[in-house]
Amino acid sequence: MSVFAKASASRSRTLKSVIGGIAVVSASALVLSGCASTPTEEGGSTTGPREDLTLKIGTALPVTGNLAFLGPPEIAGVGLAAKTINDADLGITVDVTYGDSGDADNKAYATEVPRLLSAGVSAIIGAASSGTSKLFIDDVTGAGVIQFSPANTSADFTTWDDNGLYWRTAPSDVLQGEVLGNLIAADGNATLGIIYLNDSYGTGLTQFTSEAFEAAGGEVVAEASYNTGDTSFDAQISQVTAANPDAIALVAFEETKTIVPGLSDFPADKLYFVDGNLADYSADFEPGTLTGSKGTLPGLDTATLGTFTDDLQAYWTGTGEEELKDYSYAAESYDAVILLALAALQANSVEGADIAAQLQSVSGGVEGEDGETTDDFAVAAQAILDGGKVNYDGKSGPITFDENGDPTEATIGIFQYNEDNTYTRLPE
Repeated sequence: MSVFAKASASRSRTLKSVIGGIAVVSASALVLSGCASTPTEEGGSTTGPREDLTLKIGTALPVTGNLAFLGPPEIAGVGLAAKTINDADLGITVDVTYGDSGDADNKAYATEVPRLLSAGVSAIIGAASSGTSKLFIDDVTGAGVIQFSPANTSADFTTWDDNGLYWRTAPSDVLQGEVLGNLIAADGNATLGIIYLNDSYGTGLTQFTSEAFEAAGGEVVAEASYNTGDTSFDAQISQVTAANPDAIALVAFEETKTIVPGLSDFPADKLYFVDGNLADYSADFEPGTLTGSKGTLPGLDTATLGTFTDDLQAYWTGTGEEELKDYSYAAESYDAVILLALAALQANSVEGADIAAQLQSVSGGVEGEDGETTDDFAVAAQAILDGGKVNYDGKSGPITFDENGDPTEATIGIFQYNEDNTYTRLPE
């Protein structure tokens, strides 16, 4: 089953229903004046003399750390997008400097982000982890550079003081928490225990999941947190299982590999995962360990993505890398780069603030603009060069930014683990 989540322009957030296994949610993003620039009626500086642009971007994506499994698909998405743009030869070239975000424990970002800024980038793609992004967002946006995450989901970024320079193609945890909480309730569970990472991602997702579960009539009977770098989770497991919950949600990253064996006496089909730990565990656990467990992940299914996954795999293996095991946040990473390039074309500039001022417009998020809808970079770029407007609907689905840099539309899929500890998206 998949879940279509759409953020409206209203200030209220309401849970609509769970009907026939499909949860439909509506959530608003807080609207704060001055949080992001709005395009001028003329569409930026496209009326000036046009020269070929070179857009320098950097990546601060997880090559190391507790989200390193997300690195390959995200980095591949960036690389494929750059190739797509450069092959189109439509007045803009993308030059990528690759870097490692690491995590809050190994702190790779502490040296990588200054290196990227020194390279003169206009935008940095990353981080994947909300907690890691918070550790360098002020440095990036304070330097007048765009920070564009394909995977940050913390609700805190909606109201961050970022000078309009922080954007993301991943939906807020306000949405995913509602989907997860209602999924657990819809499966007939009356009580819930949660083990979660004590950072902005873990605490936020736990809050919204708990609120949704309890609004659906359930009761959260235990919550136990851990910190980045912890290696023993016996205390958290004991605390949660002692409450005898019907279901347990794990809001975790790489630590999941250590937590799950400690839950061997708990029914596998009552375990729930989220995007930060929805991974292929076929090489980590004995067959049957996770059979029936479920989890959520933003993004379209591979069937809807069409040839994108084939193109991504061909690009990635063509660089000498091993085949991708999954495609988590690959489309969101691809879309981030495409949107930056389109906004740069519309602004006729590679300055961070100029690009940011056009991002909402090229996503189709400015009311009254009737842009050409397409998911093809070349079509969108040519429309801009011809003096028109575009509404880029990405490989990850419709994006439609609000003035806070949040996507107002998102699809959140529900997955179930197989006997071999790989996962499959459930049909609608």
